[in-house]
Amino acid sequence: MKKAFLCLLFLAGTGAVFGKSHEVKSPNGKITVSVNTEGETATYEIRHEDKTLIAPSPISMTLDDGTVLGAQPTERKASLQSVDQTIRPPFYKKAEIVDRYNELTITFRGDYGLRFRVYDDGAAYRFFTTQKDSITVRAEQADLHFATDGKAYLPYVKGEPRKSLDDDLFSSFENTYVIKPVSQVGNTKLVFLPVLIDAGDGIKMVFTEADLEDYPGMRLYNRKGDLTLNGYFAACPDRVEQGGHNMLQELVRTRHPYLARTVGTRDFPWRVFAITDRDVELANNDLVYRLASPSRVEDTSWIKPGKVAWDWWNDWNLDGVDFRAGINNDTYKYYIDFAAEHGIEYVILDEGWAVNKQADLFQVIPEIDLEELVEYGRTRKVGIVLWAGYYAMARDMERVCQHYSKMGIKGFKVDFMDRDDQQMVNFYYRLAETAARYHLFIDYHGAYKPTGLHRTYPNVLNFEGVFGLEQLKWSKENVDMVTYDVTMPYIRMLAGPIDYTQGAMRNATRKNYRPVNSEAMSQGTRCRQLAEYVVFESPFNMLCDTPSNYMREQECTQFISAVPTVWDETVGVDGRVGEYLILARRKGDVWYIGGMTNWDARTVELDLGFLGEGVFEAELFRDGINADRAARDYKREQVAVPADRKLSVKMAPGGGFAMRIIRK
Repeated sequence: MKKAFLCLLFLAGTGAVFGKSHEVKSPNGKITVSVNTEGETATYEIRHEDKTLIAPSPISMTLDDGTVLGAQPTERKASLQSVDQTIRPPFYKKAEIVDRYNELTITFRGDYGLRFRVYDDGAAYRFFTTQKDSITVRAEQADLHFATDGKAYLPYVKGEPRKSLDDDLFSSFENTYVIKPVSQVGNTKLVFLPVLIDAGDGIKMVFTEADLEDYPGMRLYNRKGDLTLNGYFAACPDRVEQGGHNMLQELVRTRHPYLARTVGTRDFPWRVFAITDRDVELANNDLVYRLASPSRVEDTSWIKPGKVAWDWWNDWNLDGVDFRAGINNDTYKYYIDFAAEHGIEYVILDEGWAVNKQADLFQVIPEIDLEELVEYGRTRKVGIVLWAGYYAMARDMERVCQHYSKMGIKGFKVDFMDRDDQQMVNFYYRLAETAARYHLFIDYHGAYKPTGLHRTYPNVLNFEGVFGLEQLKWSKENVDMVTYDVTMPYIRMLAGPIDYTQGAMRNATRKNYRPVNSEAMSQGTRCRQLAEYVVFESPFNMLCDTPSNYMREQECTQFISAVPTVWDETVGVDGRVGEYLILARRKGDVWYIGGMTNWDARTVELDLGFLGEGVFEAELFRDGINADRAARDYKREQVAVPADRKLSVKMAPGGGFAMRIIRK
């Protein structure tokens, strides 16, 4: 890791002083954070060139003894440092990440401080404390006071407004986006992160958090109906009881009067602002990964990302077989054979393999012989992954991980956490650490957004926290998944990988879509489904449809099977939030390009200058001439990449394209 530091120390006289004003800029000088500690409360301001994005906004933390960190601050010292280094992840959407920033650190009387980092593509701040004993955080003030009434892209917690905002703290973190001015966000519903703000003049900003450990996640609401979004946090659970979906969840009945009880010397979560004047760069932003704590897993060689044949979305529907399809060994052996034939690394047993409503992962239904399936998969080089409900995993984590690791299980998909209070955040870390000791990987479902845990524990491969394809098993005809698909990657995917679970072979135009639980379909074209394997960052990537459908669609299945799940390079080619998105990703010498549009037909001219010198040929899957009527219609063709690197591709309404490019 190459590093260069330039440290400047600013001291006010020989002792502590009352507040001052400070400024720190991004390396390219375009983003400026100003910090003022002269008033009653510390404030920060963020500008992009001459445009103010965040007007002076107060930040503070209230401790249980009444101390307010950030109130009437008395500085001890302030220092600046510049960092230029390279992060090399074990696997990610790129092999190297440039980590270049300027950082302002201010320490205050009272054994605490604030740290601000400014990058060329955003900014972040965090509190830190240096107290000897444990501390209890009663409240945090995290206000975002916007300079203009920009459009906000808001994933509200599902459901109608209820008696208390605390009712919104139990959430699956899955919803489409409502777009409205900041002033109209409201104070009767909570919004979960990340959120996007269109500040005008082509400037967009995504707000989220990173390095969330031993502390609750943040939600937002607008307390006063002004231009401020206010942070809202879950108080630490006191009394919880087993319940919810199939008795696999914990329901919070009472809460303590504080957010977190934690160690006295620590860093608190980063509050993150990704900023750009080019929309597509939001879909290729690395801020959350950069800001996360480095890996705590020394040897990552055993962690194997890959694709997985999935049973649940297609309702275990097989045809043309001579056994009764369902949750049984015959069905899963068929899935294993399919995976082996197509080079798919894993098969998952989703909900149903363990006895229902017992929350006990050692009670396996009689139709399943796990040891036989693991051995059958081993002989065909296909690993077995198990679904687990939260309560079943939490109640006996060590023994579960030890037992199934010894059996040969490769990982767990853990579901129905549906909270982000301190207790639940700690569960994520505890499971990640325990699973790593037993060489198991984790896919978190029913999960809050990623905050960098996949850097700290690389065996955490994926997260849901997305309005994924499963929603189309039951969503009404007016749900607009197509527009969501070209909005979410700029917002939610900025935080980290998504377990969206694409790959539908039944595809529907806008007027033909309807929910069919047992034989579900996608909205949009077949080529859109192929494109999602390139566009969506997903190291553990599902094939949602049934093997029977894939084997009837060999061209598409072969393309899906060949697409990598981790990459050496990612390039944002073009895109506009809510309209279209085109990303290019490279693995070795092979480039893949995926593009998707909203419900508008669109012809795009691709600039492939990033390919460099040489002669290139592309395998192109594009929407067929009748894809606007029959969404499954597509055309596969070989295309020579022109010498000027300009290539035109037409997308149908709800359409897309996928391309594989090799050097001749």
